[in-house]
Amino acid sequence: MTSRVTVRPVSADDAHELIAANLASIALHEPWVSPCRDHTSFLAYLARCDGEKTVGLIARERDSGYIVGVMNISEIVRGLFLNAYLGYYGAAGMNGRGLMSEAVALAVTYAFDTLGLHRLEANIQPDNLASRALAERLGFRQEGYSPRYLKIGGEWRDHERWAILAEDWKPAQTR
Repeated sequence: MTSRVTVRPVSADDAHELIAANLASIALHEPWVSPCRDHTSFLAYLARCDGEKTVGLIARERDSGYIVGVMNISEIVRGLFLNAYLGYYGAAGMNGRGLMSEAVALAVTYAFDTLGLHRLEANIQPDNLASRALAERLGFRQEGYSPRYLKIGGEWRDHERWAILAEDWKPAQTR
């Protein structure tokens, strides 16, 4: 099956469209994530996506070219650990069609095949049912619970830890 989405590293050319997609998606994103919503915060995000410690990936629908969502592979650790965190969020109007499942699957494959990582961890707020379902659908397993783990929107929020190992990843699975 050919993927309905394409995934590539974020670039300066994405600024206008990503900011617009994030502004149009506020109701979908809150309280789960606070992505860039102006040019200054986009430039800060782009600077963090250095390709070494953090990789930001933009997913676009293959047919329309519209932004489907964003996946971030961050806090990349090399050496004997080969681990990173995976974060993701979708764009309003593109949700409910399985496009983010395809996009995140491509990001996981990128992390394992291109970046050579061994483990990915996704930390998800317990009430974020859509993100939890996506992680579970892709084969992530819940490993634990972290109270007041991450500060989002000015508040410390609890998270569940979900992870997948390279040897457990089955990219050809039907999603």
